Amino acid sequence: MGSSGGPGREPAARPGPPGAASGKSDAAHAAHDGHRAPSRKPSQKTTPSDEHTAPPGENTAPPGENTAPPGENTAPPGENTAAHGTPAAPSGEHTQPRGKHTALPSEQATPPWRADPYTRALRTGRGPLFLRRADGWTLPLDVERWCAEADAADRTVLSRCQGAVLDIGCGPGRLVTALAPLGRPCLGIDVSPAAVARTVGGGGAALCRSVFEPLPGEGRWGTALLIDGNIGIGGDPRALLARVGRLVAPGGQLLAEVVAADVDERVLVRVDDGRGGVGTAFPWARVGAPALRRHARAAGWTAVERWTALGRHFMALRRVRNGDGVPTVPTPPAPPTTARTG
Repeated sequence: MGSSGGPGREPAARPGPPGAASGKSDAAHAAHDGHRAPSRKPSQKTTPSDEHTAPPGENTAPPGENTAPPGENTAPPGENTAAHGTPAAPSGEHTQPRGKHTALPSEQATPPWRADPYTRALRTGRGPLFLRRADGWTLPLDVERWCAEADAADRTVLSRCQGAVLDIGCGPGRLVTALAPLGRPCLGIDVSPAAVARTVGGGGAALCRSVFEPLPGEGRWGTALLIDGNIGIGGDPRALLARVGRLVAPGGQLLAEVVAADVDERVLVRVDDGRGGVGTAFPWARVGAPALRRHARAAGWTAVERWTALGRHFMALRRVRNGDGVPTVPTPPAPPTTARTG
């Protein structure tokens, strides 16, 4: 899970919902994406008091422009990143030094993804780590998988990416760094300084930013990712989907990981290391495919594909144009998730 406003990626595969396969679990996403939905309307953007961001769409190059050759650390749309260092601020924008991040008002009281248990786990690359509800239910977070290289299930997601990619709740950055050799511009965002540091250290581009804060290239990203349960960020899937809809280009797509079960729940969880280390409570959501379809339609998306890989469940959504329900660009055929020859 990434911490685009909350804990990192889905549990046991980026935090995912209880019982979910070892893909990023929804809860893990909560842990990995500590993003909390804004207390105001999702359309309202709040800028940290000590950070100056350019108005959405200003001073940012369209996706695909000014990008480095395949294999190099590519800068996300409109943003120049320093080699093996903290990403440089987009033109007209000042970002804080790595490790420093001013929380939004809703995050100040409870910075879950900065909690010591999560930070320690990312720094060591090892668990145990869980998302724990007040009733005692726990969801294992797959820290080791998040900190490893992209696996076969992850590659089914990467192969479906189009245009410049925004990884929301990027966590340690395995997807961001896996896209670089493919020559595809990608930016990771996460509210955890430790997650951002690990992503940048691995050669990826990342910003310590919530998905609900102003971001570079708004309205021009070709693909947005909510993997490892990060659809749960903020505890309000519909508000999150509406926000992502304003980040992608017309006809852009969202690739999301969902819970295997038919579930649609809102919960309060804490990051717990099972050894007495517990973080602050934050809202998280667990969503299965049927629920995601409902929320997607209400937020202006249409579901175009569903697939499974290594026990994890994914969906592709396409942003519709003018609410007519018709994707602005066709969905290209995706490679099969499994191939066997007898």
